[in-house]
Amino acid sequence: MKAIQVSIDEELLSALDADEEVRSEGRSAVLRRAAAAYLRRKRAEEIARRYREGYARGVTADELRGWADRGAWPEDG
Repeated sequence: MKAIQVSIDEELLSALDADEEVRSEGRSAVLRRAAAAYLRRKRAEEIARRYREGYARGVTADELRGWADRGAWPEDG
């Protein structure tokens, strides 16, 4: 791990230090988890944005051509 220096305003630092999880596990552990959660959320938002853009654009018949022959379709009955 690499140590870094982060500036946090005093009010936020006081609230952080008052938290039970921070007191038991330490600031670094909690801030690492917060950073990881932030990155997961940003990634999920980016994927959702791409899906929205793709669906908004629509799908053309040319884009779907040939896909029906590639699937394994269940037998009727």
